[in-house]
Amino acid sequence: MPLGMGLAQAQPYRDVHCQNFQAVIENLTAFRYIQAMACTSHHHLITVDSAHIDFMGHVNNAFYLSWVQDAVLGHWHSIASAPEAAAHLWIALKHEISYRRPAFVGENITVTAVLDRIHGTRAFYSTLVKRGEEVLAEVSSVWCCLSSESRKPVRIAQDIAQRFFG
Repeated sequence: MPLGMGLAQAQPYRDVHCQNFQAVIENLTAFRYIQAMACTSHHHLITVDSAHIDFMGHVNNAFYLSWVQDAVLGHWHSIASAPEAAAHLWIALKHEISYRRPAFVGENITVTAVLDRIHGTRAFYSTLVKRGEEVLAEVSSVWCCLSSESRKPVRIAQDIAQRFFG
């Protein structure tokens, strides 16, 4: 607001500039979210085939968890160098899944695993299983990093964690 402007004169000036500032903040936040998503997410594409189908004529629930595992491990291999990938293994500690809709033979499914956070030896993922824009399942999972040599839990090195989050 320019100096010497009265309160009544300042209101329209403030409203316009605050709206512009808010739009800039929203765009910057969206940009940072998209930038972070590039490092923290991984898309795994599947075409449902007859081997995925159960006695009810749709994808068996067990395949959803298999697809989540493929997406999470795909994320790890997209970030880790070959020596890092060889030195570390990931095991699932916990899955919580909400099934929303069935999937059928011939459908194209996208499984998007998003790394929410890393804490010590654990990685926390949120995963969506989608057909186009339609959510078929939502999964929260916790994974533990193991040394491939000792098979014991190991902390995720800071430089690796930074690569996950950009």
